[in-house]
Amino acid sequence: MASKNHDSASAPTTGAPARPPLPGGRFAGGGSLGGQILKIALLSLFTAVGVYAALPLYVAGNWLGIAVVAAVVALVYWIYLSKRTVPAKYLLPGVLFLIAFQILPVLYTMSTSVTNLSDGHRGGKEQAIAAIEAYSVSRPEGGAEYTLTVATTGSPETGDLVFLLTDGEGNTYAGDSEGMTELSGATVDPGSGKVTEAFGYTLLTPAEVNARSGDLEDFAVPTGDGTGIRASGLSAAFEGTATRVYDEECDCITDSATGEVYHADEERGAFYNDEGQRLAQGWQVGVGFDNFARFLFNPTFAGSFFSILVWNVVFATAVTFLVFAVGLAVALTLHVPKLRGKTAYRLLVVLPYAMSSLAMYLLWRDMFNTDFGLFNQLLGTEVDWLGDPWTARAAVILANVWLGYPYMFLVATGALQAIPRELGQAAQLDGAGPWQAFRHVTLPMLMVAMTPILISTFAFNFNNFNAVWLITKGGPFSPDDPTAGATDLLITYTYRMAFSEATAQYGYAAALSVMIFLVVSVMSVVSLWRSKTLKEVD
Repeated sequence: MASKNHDSASAPTTGAPARPPLPGGRFAGGGSLGGQILKIALLSLFTAVGVYAALPLYVAGNWLGIAVVAAVVALVYWIYLSKRTVPAKYLLPGVLFLIAFQILPVLYTMSTSVTNLSDGHRGGKEQAIAAIEAYSVSRPEGGAEYTLTVATTGSPETGDLVFLLTDGEGNTYAGDSEGMTELSGATVDPGSGKVTEAFGYTLLTPAEVNARSGDLEDFAVPTGDGTGIRASGLSAAFEGTATRVYDEECDCITDSATGEVYHADEERGAFYNDEGQRLAQGWQVGVGFDNFARFLFNPTFAGSFFSILVWNVVFATAVTFLVFAVGLAVALTLHVPKLRGKTAYRLLVVLPYAMSSLAMYLLWRDMFNTDFGLFNQLLGTEVDWLGDPWTARAAVILANVWLGYPYMFLVATGALQAIPRELGQAAQLDGAGPWQAFRHVTLPMLMVAMTPILISTFAFNFNNFNAVWLITKGGPFSPDDPTAGATDLLITYTYRMAFSEATAQYGYAAALSVMIFLVVSVMSVVSLWRSKTLKEVD
């Protein structure tokens, strides 16, 4: 009887048997419990990021963007929950980051470079017409008034302005450059009538509103044919009638105050009168390769571009060569076997590399100050180091060499330690002097390891924005051309064109960025090909 019970107990049961945990907390046919928890946590975090990215797209009505976000989230879930996509689990993060931070920005920059995108040409033609009419709104007697709360979609500094409006009956509206819509779910202060909270919008503080006062003066909400809402101070807004009205039949805008008529120019994306004067608000159109032709063939811009390009190449070459020479010289000096205190010396050498480069650039700028700078104090001179083109260029190069040579010292030290000392000793036994042994034995072996690093150093210094902007801001400037300075690199010149001019020229700056990309890419590929570092070394 006991034997029978034992047999029945050991007999297999129907259904899927429970998988007992294996030693180490692992489960049969699966990963560890900790790994499963980590996977769930990471997928949850990625889902939260996807929802966070979809919210502003939903507010803006960008359904294509929402579809892309949903597709990416679904792809991640499929890859990391499937047992058939093991290689993709390791490739996917790098591919997503490559697409998001390299490929998409490059494609967007290239697409922008063939447009006239700028402060006066941001949206489409309908938006430009609405902005022109709304900007010309004047306040009539008895017009509608609103309590105003200034907000943005996105960051307070760069987001698009939005008027959150409350009328006399307590109804709330959101107005942007495209028009006014009802605002539901907003929280309103019953005392002042101002909106204190609204989903999808960032409410600006008085200080943030003052910081964008220029944008606020140029902003208005179109509400109909020839009408719009403009701000009156920081807490009130009014609806008025436009003095500039668009006529679809003639495709023109008439100014009722002056009688001027501005006709649409589809090729240039703006309205012009008979004298060639244009209205400030225009629309974005494709201009082909006009932006490239502008700095390649236009005498005004071509002179600045090519002079900056020459200095850019000289700067990158000089800094790369000097940091290599100084770093290698120090590495050779500290490579002597019997040198005492070698570790302490190496720590002192790498000290500049351990400091913040931003702080060090500002420190070097103050050291070159004419009145209180360290160099003039030590030399007893009153040289305007940053006011003369040549001394300013020398100052920028010197500061970058001081900050850059410790890195090259570390690389050269590691490469020297990988070279057997017996090779140099054998060369000297064959009759070669120390210089000949270094020139024909040590240096060639060093260059195998250091040439790719030198090329990357050149590419980095070619676009070393901080090195110039924090010390000289591209200056000194010539009175004949206040947009291009003596120490400007192409990247600082591009930044000034895009963000520092009275009218930001994004399309032109994008064309310059594409040119920088092409120049650096071609020079890097040619250098790698000529150095043969992409080939195997026997």
